[in-house]
Amino acid sequence: MKLAVFASLIACSAAFVAPSAERASVALNAERREFLSAAAVAAGMAFAPVAANAIRDYDNVKFLGGGEVVDVNNANVRVYLKMPGMYPSAAGKIAANGPYNSVADVYNIPGLSAKEKEVIKKYESRFVANKPSADYVIDRINNGLYR
Repeated sequence: MKLAVFASLIACSAAFVAPSAERASVALNAERREFLSAAAVAAGMAFAPVAANAIRDYDNVKFLGGGEVVDVNNANVRVYLKMPGMYPSAAGKIAANGPYNSVADVYNIPGLSAKEKEVIKKYESRFVANKPSADYVIDRINNGLYR
């Protein structure tokens, strides 16, 4: 750090010292122009806008709770409120123990009671197991919506 401060101090003071030998001002100006144009191009490329490759439309958004079919890998726990008997116990276990390769994997959740298995069996036709999406898996248990 001290070296950087010292180097900048020398560079600033050198601007106020008269050159000892005369140089060809035309050649010097040409060098300066070349350097400044190269620096301007580099700065322009550094601040040029870059395309954001964001996924704007998630194909499986219809399975996140807006319809009858629910994605067990990406849907929020509150989606199961539409299915009487699922929320909070069975729904919480489904959301907490994913991801699942298939809907049948839901029955392998440790600690799932016989009553919860019956309720899951009742709604099994409304479940689908899509590939987990990082944008939605993170909010499976708590999406921050309160009433």
